Amino acid sequence: MKLRTTRFGEIEVADDKIINFPEGLLGFADKKRYTILSGDEDSLFKWLQCIDDGALAFITIEPDIFMEKYSLDLSDTDVAALSIETPSDVHIITLVTVPADPSKLSSNLQGPIVINHRKKLGKQVISTHPDHKLRYFLMNNDKEEEC
Repeated sequence: MKLRTTRFGEIEVADDKIINFPEGLLGFADKKRYTILSGDEDSLFKWLQCIDDGALAFITIEPDIFMEKYSLDLSDTDVAALSIETPSDVHIITLVTVPADPSKLSSNLQGPIVINHRKKLGKQVISTHPDHKLRYFLMNNDKEEEC
């Protein structure tokens, strides 16, 4: 399928690269289909591009790249919603915020996105783990900014 995007222009997205989010993302419940794009092949960051709205895209990163022991306990409800059969089905990404001050680049570890890459299903979940901060600073992670 062809998709006109704000950031990447017109792109071709194969049907097997579309990830369905039956509940949408937090704040975007009506946007159900996304794909993952690489802006630069060597970059640690990827784009979660909305198929339903070419202007909507989020910068993402895999949390285990910057947090050695990132682990997520999924509820039985989340496992069932994502049709997860084995741990190898799971791919976790987090949304990245890029503020005007690049030293405050942060990742949202409290609202990770869990993708069953085999079934092409995704869901944003809420983590209650005390180390999973809403704003985990990627460059200086000694502190969390107050909301």
